[in-house]
Amino acid sequence: MEKMNGEIRDREKTTRGLKKVDTPKLTDYQVYHNYMRPHESLNGETPAERCGIET
Repeated sequence: MEKMNGEIRDREKTTRGLKKVDTPKLTDYQVYHNYMRPHESLNGETPAERCGIET
């Protein structure tokens, strides 16, 4: 979670629209971060795979 928060803060600096609470950009990024992006600390698995969630 901390890693994702840092990535969102970094992205917020260059993207317009992230100041709004209901922006779809954050939901899209959460899906990418949790279901598509492999994490080195999880030995190349996504967080969803590590939790046993099948996509």
